[in-house]
Amino acid sequence: MPDDAKKLADDAPQESASPETPPEQTQRRRAVRRLLRVQTYYAVALATFALLALLAHFNSYFGWDLRVSRAVQTLALPGLTDFMAFVSVFGNGLTPYALAATTAIIFFFFRRYSEGWGIALSAGGSAILNTLLKMLVARPRPAAALITIFDERSSLSFPSGHVTFYVSYFGFLFFVAYALMRPGTHARRFALALTALPVALVGLSRVYLGAHWPSDALGAYLWSGLWLAFSLYMYRRWKARKLPPMPRDPPHQTL
Repeated sequence: MPDDAKKLADDAPQESASPETPPEQTQRRRAVRRLLRVQTYYAVALATFALLALLAHFNSYFGWDLRVSRAVQTLALPGLTDFMAFVSVFGNGLTPYALAATTAIIFFFFRRYSEGWGIALSAGGSAILNTLLKMLVARPRPAAALITIFDERSSLSFPSGHVTFYVSYFGFLFFVAYALMRPGTHARRFALALTALPVALVGLSRVYLGAHWPSDALGAYLWSGLWLAFSLYMYRRWKARKLPPMPRDPPHQTL
């Protein structure tokens, strides 16, 4: 019996003193869970866009497209049409190409090479892919017999090129301002608002002006959001290569 009591006494401290999970392992597990969540959201958004694009290929418009468009166009506020046209102006004609090229040149001039290549990838790459998607879906623009057309276009409709550019261009600038500008400053708040508002309003403006169906705008938000996420991922990788290595702690010396 004394031997058994001694054995229990020896085992008790060992059980209570079991080492906890190392912080590095806990961080890795959290990182893996975050990655799995991001991959799940990415896959769901991509599958939703693919289904929407397939349906848009076989349908010139959906019933809810017509109802939403007519409801939006019933809004009667002074100056609303001019305001909606102004919201869309940055995506008209050659303006988006000029904006993206000028912004990239400015970044390069100030030696912000990661930002310059990032905006080129986000805005330039999305323009190329959006053109290919339009050709694949081949959906016609809204007809004047169904809704009021303020902004008549002859190109294809799905997905919206304006929405794609705004998400890829202004969305990228939003995250650059968030990452680089000093937190809590008025300049940072102003920059974030200035880049977020166009993204939030452009879809509504395209529907109000009769240039796109709501599903065109929705599809553009979905796929360009995915492209923006990829562009930001590449941007962070480029930035990480430029960062100096973290200094190591000096070894502890025993006296």
